[in-house]
Amino acid sequence: MAREFTAQMSMYRGRWRLYVVLLNTAERWPEYGFDRALPVPTFTERAQALSVLGFEPLPGAAWAWTEDRDNLDDPASPVVLIAAIRVRSWTGVAA
Repeated sequence: MAREFTAQMSMYRGRWRLYVVLLNTAERWPEYGFDRALPVPTFTERAQALSVLGFEPLPGAAWAWTEDRDNLDDPASPVVLIAAIRVRSWTGVAA
């Protein structure tokens, strides 16, 4: 049976990375690095990365973007963008 999770994409060390959040577990979160800062990975590239990790977006799910910042105490701190989407693992994926 497929399990549901949240996948997120953010910039880390100057490169975009996509990872699947596995809460309440000691397992390492599946991660895919895009090895670039620009351009932002396309929808197709993100879907392919999820596929490599053994996941797919839930039917009807859409990417949602959230704005954060490096230093929460400093309103002038650089903006950090985080994208998220609900995904499901394929049958047989041990996530």
